[in-house]
Amino acid sequence: MALSFQQCERARRARDHRYDGRFFTAVKTTGIYCRPVCPAPQPKSRNVEYFDTAAQAAQQGYRPCLRCRPETAPHSPSWQGSVTTVKRAVRLIHDGELSDQSLASFAERLGVSDRHLRRLFDAHVGVSPQAYALNHRLLFAKQLLSETGLPVLDVAVASGFSSRRRFNDAFQRQFALTPSQLRKPSAARHPGIVVKLRYRPPFDFQGMLSFLSARTLEGVEGVEDGTYYRSFTWEEQQGWFSLTQDSKENALLATIHCSEPRAYLPVVQRIRQVFDLDASPIEIHRALRKDARLKPRLKKIPGLRLPGIWSEFEAIIRAIVGQQISVQAARTILSRLCDRFGQPLVGAAQSAQPLAGALSLRCTFPSPRALASADLNGMGLTGARARWVRGAAEAYAGGFAAGAGDLDSRVKKLCTLQGIGPWSAHYTCIRALQEPDAFPASDLGLYRALGLEKGTPKQTEAMAEAWRPWRAYAVMCLWHSLGD
Repeated sequence: MALSFQQCERARRARDHRYDGRFFTAVKTTGIYCRPVCPAPQPKSRNVEYFDTAAQAAQQGYRPCLRCRPETAPHSPSWQGSVTTVKRAVRLIHDGELSDQSLASFAERLGVSDRHLRRLFDAHVGVSPQAYALNHRLLFAKQLLSETGLPVLDVAVASGFSSRRRFNDAFQRQFALTPSQLRKPSAARHPGIVVKLRYRPPFDFQGMLSFLSARTLEGVEGVEDGTYYRSFTWEEQQGWFSLTQDSKENALLATIHCSEPRAYLPVVQRIRQVFDLDASPIEIHRALRKDARLKPRLKKIPGLRLPGIWSEFEAIIRAIVGQQISVQAARTILSRLCDRFGQPLVGAAQSAQPLAGALSLRCTFPSPRALASADLNGMGLTGARARWVRGAAEAYAGGFAAGAGDLDSRVKKLCTLQGIGPWSAHYTCIRALQEPDAFPASDLGLYRALGLEKGTPKQTEAMAEAWRPWRAYAVMCLWHSLGD
């Protein structure tokens, strides 16, 4: 256990939302496992045992509680303390990667053998990669059945199953219920779904919307009346989503429109990553507030998160375009690129539009293939930056990616792209790859926030050593303070 029995006991008895998803309580007398915030009458201590993950509880024969619904808990942040390979593997599994490939292929992508990966999961997670992936897919299916009106077949496909029969069998073995017994009977069927994405409080959602609003790309995303809107492409399929805060619960309400059910799992996971919903803010604040320079600033932004960018490629293009110009100037150029080279929304994605006017979603961010051959004259880019944009697009169109390695290896690989230096690479790791320890040491904003008139990367790196492994959150805290 990452937490002791006594810690879990205190959190369970207090129904402490800060521990939601960090462990699960299994009740021996009922065969049910719950979130620590479950509102049901609390069992006696002698009748419970604790597990780090829902998959561990399921492997021991426990079924998820129908009242607190463990499938809706924030994902556990415990992987931050585990080996890098396990952390990367868990993230890929949450993206749905292991549902359609062999364990050998999956392990090869991580740079290890399937035998070694099983050994790592047994040591750090307590179950095999396949068992963890299956449980994650089934819990996602349970959430869709409980919260949406999707047909059972669409739920099966969205959860990575090739047939309804296999889905029904796996679901009944895991939960001792059939999918139809959990299906929401009164939900209207439409091209989209509405799901609750829970997080550990506090969460400065309005602060995140303010940060994103200053950087939104016209036609692709927008912020209006406390709601964020975004278009996306998933395997040639178009879609869009809206995100707003649930005032009654520690959750965001995501409305996702896409005609391909298989997109729901990776899109939901990507939204969680972009809005950093699986962060543990209390743990992060406790570590960073030890620094006297950060403590007063952190008090102004409880629930600090890392605002993300939808894809690694988009983050790279934003970084190239934004070098040495203002946020507004970069936003203008990037919006022009989207307007000219983005794919127009068509079909269901277009007809489901809730917006009008300046914030109307009308296209997706340009694909690597579209920018690789683009004529960038008149976009406002210098000749060098236009070449860098096309070069990066060619690389990503050919399958380039930062990979599943550690932070240093990802930075080194990104720096092989022309026009990408350490600042741009670390910026991409913060905004697109959610690397909690990424640190753009040469950032001018950091120099100003730290009171360094003529700062150097060595100075900021020395100051930031005490912030590990949360340097990216410290960077975001300092960037926020520039607007005070």
